[in-house]
Amino acid sequence: MPGTDVVLYDPARVEREERFVRRNFWRKLRANLHRIPFLEELLAAYFCATDSATPFKVKAILLGALAYFVMPFDALPDWLLLAGFTDDAAVLAAAVQAVRANMTPAHWSRARAALRAEQAAAGGALDGEVLAPERASSTRG
Repeated sequence: MPGTDVVLYDPARVEREERFVRRNFWRKLRANLHRIPFLEELLAAYFCATDSATPFKVKAILLGALAYFVMPFDALPDWLLLAGFTDDAAVLAAAVQAVRANMTPAHWSRARAALRAEQAAAGGALDGEVLAPERASSTRG
């Protein structure tokens, strides 16, 4: 039927989301480093989404979740103690689960390296809020 085609992943929108994420991701991450319990997954998703070898559909899914994380306003304001990043974690977990097969060991390795660098720049460990590298690698297949 003419005019009823559904475009699930609009390339122009995905491109806008990628620019938005690239422009705002690191600032948001650094501002909330001590409050985000899913840092490794967040960073692995970022590296997968910005990898030129990642399939377009996977990029679209991850960039949508990352854009939600970066947005200044969302369903649960991020400044709410304990609950602020719950919605972000749920959106990211669903996206990662949907595309996990495309998240390579290199993405996870870059995520752990970036996490160590960000923790060092922030002044050390973050009260055990993140997975230790040896535990994280054992859960990543």
